[in-house]
Order: sequence, then C-alpha cells, then structure tokens
Amino acid sequence: MSGDVIVRATDVVKHFPVQSSSLRRGREVVHAVDTVSLEVRRGETVGLVGETGCGKSTLARCLARLLDLTSGRVEFDGHDITKLKPRDLGKVRREMQMIFQDPYGSLNPKRRVGSIIGDPFAVHNVASGQDRRRQVQELMELVGLNPEHYNRFPAEFSGGQRQRIGVARALALKPKVVICDEPVSALDVSIQAQVLNLLADLQQHLNLTYIFIAHDLSVVRHVSDRVMLMYLGKIVEGGPSEEVYQRARHPYSNALLSAIPLPDPRAAQERPRIVLVGDVPSPIDPPRACRFHPRCPKAQGRCVEEEPVLEPRLGDPTTHVAACHFPVAEGEDLTMARPTLSEEERIVEPTMVATPGESGEKELP
Repeated sequence: MSGDVIVRATDVVKHFPVQSSSLRRGREVVHAVDTVSLEVRRGETVGLVGETGCGKSTLARCLARLLDLTSGRVEFDGHDITKLKPRDLGKVRREMQMIFQDPYGSLNPKRRVGSIIGDPFAVHNVASGQDRRRQVQELMELVGLNPEHYNRFPAEFSGGQRQRIGVARALALKPKVVICDEPVSALDVSIQAQVLNLLADLQQHLNLTYIFIAHDLSVVRHVSDRVMLMYLGKIVEGGPSEEVYQRARHPYSNALLSAIPLPDPRAAQERPRIVLVGDVPSPIDPPRACRFHPRCPKAQGRCVEEEPVLEPRLGDPTTHVAACHFPVAEGEDLTMARPTLSEEERIVEPTMVATPGESGEKELP
C-alpha cells in the first residue's frame, strides 16, 4: 500500500559539474544519477547493487539530502524534503541516518569512542552529562561492544568492532531509516557475517528500514527483500530479491549474477560465465538510448535509437521490472548471444554541452 512507503524518489537527477579543458567549449557534467525513481516501504530492506561508479552511493546521499538534487523529488515519511534548507533538515537527519563503508576512515582517531557515539546527542541537543553517557553505553551493549570501553580510542578496536561503533552512532537518535553504504565490504568474510547478523537483529528489534548499498550480490541476496540494479546512473532492473535472482531479465543483471562465487568448485567451473566486452563508458558522455548497449551481448539497432522503459517483461509480475528491449528469457544462454551492432555502432560518440547563451540552457546549480 502507498501508505507504507517511507522514502519515495521521483525522477531524481544528480549531475556534478566538471572543469572543461580549454579545447572544449561548454560546461561538462558527470551524469551520476539520471532520472531514477524508487520506493522504499516501512520495515523492508532495499538493496542497491552495481559496479563501482554506477551512482548508487550518490543516489543514497540524494535520498538523505546530503546532496542537493539537480532535479527530481524526494519524499520522506510523506513529506517533500527536496528543497528543505539546512536549518530545516534537523528532523530528517534524526530519522534518517547512515552507516559508512570504511570503519577506519569514518571514525576520528583522536576522539574517544564514547564521544563519537554521543555526537548525535550533542548535535541535536537531546542528552548531556551522565544521561548521555548512560545512553551511549546502552548503545554499545546493544551492538555487542563492552560498555566499559567507553573511553577507548578507535585504534584499540578491530575492524568489525569499529563498524559496530558506526552502527551504534547511526542508531543513537532512534532513526526510522538507515542507509548502509557498503557496510561490510572492508571487512573479512567471517566478520561480515557477524555484522550482517547484527543488522538483521537490530532491524527486527527496532523496526528499522534499510537501504543497503553493495556490489556483492551474494550479500545483497542474503539481506534484501527487494533489489535494484544500477548501471551508469540508471536503474536497469528491480524487484523482489528471489524473483530477480531466479529470473533476471536484463543482460547486465545476468552478467553480474554469473560472476557470483559458488562454494562448489565443480559447479563454478561448469557454470557459463558471461564476459562483458569493452569498458564502462564515461559518465560525462554516456551512450544515448540504452546505456548498456556498447557492452551488451544482445544489442541491436533499436538499443541505440530508443531508450527502454523500466517495466515488466516476458509476463513478469508488476513488481519485477527491467529496462531492456530484448530481455533474457528463462534458460537462455547469453554466452551464445550474438549482437547485431557493428563495432562502429558500439563506439560512444562524445557529446558537447552548450554553455548558457549558446542554446539557452541554464547552468546547473
């Protein structure tokens, strides 16, 4: 039901201006996020997956309003927060928190752990003195840390323990939504499982909603109710996790799934591996129409001329959508697919961005 939606993004665009060289007139931009729409329902975990640089972390920061949008709309708990001024974002900041990727870089090494976890109480003027210390120690115990280590420095903790400190800090103000920005990618595999289990227990105990960002599809499958796959600033496929993992329709999704490590060496050797050709195009000059067509094993002329709509394919339920003109049928072997595009058609032609005054375009903020 629409009333269960706690975060809604509508046609979100985020471009970053870059300095053009003297040989090129006009102002170039990085198309980090381009016309992305999604909904996150209360109490669920939505996974955002894609290669490094696809825009998933930028999208998350737009949802949390840590970045201003170039265009589009973001709603949180029924309220439009797109153009809120920094002084009016305090309530949103309390109810939407982030856990960052690097447990080493996200903690100030010169400050004690109790002070780091207690920062949200100080910033929002919620608790002070002994009351703050008591609440911080309760948070430490909640995430599996010894409350007696309140006065230790981050360097005295392991990587997994440091990430628990980050989790405690994010939970300090009892948020409704927690954005987990690759929270386990910097940890050993055994420690990853502990942190993931902790996040699952906290979600059940505190009724949290997670937006979980990762590039490891096996991790996302384990934690997510729904998954969205991004490529070059756009969502190319999305739906319930098991539905997408069992019947992925987009060739990019299938390529990513074929790269998931299998515990059985024999099965891993026998499984067909989809190897994508070429490099990821520049986000400054993304391909027109379907952005994946220069690397797609099924690309045809239509892919160069017409951008595919994100919609159900091949009789899938309305909850499972993909942006592909030629979706992958169940059982289809993409290693045997032969694109009809020539090498010249696959080359991404650079585009010029006109300066204000040349074409009447306005400068990006």
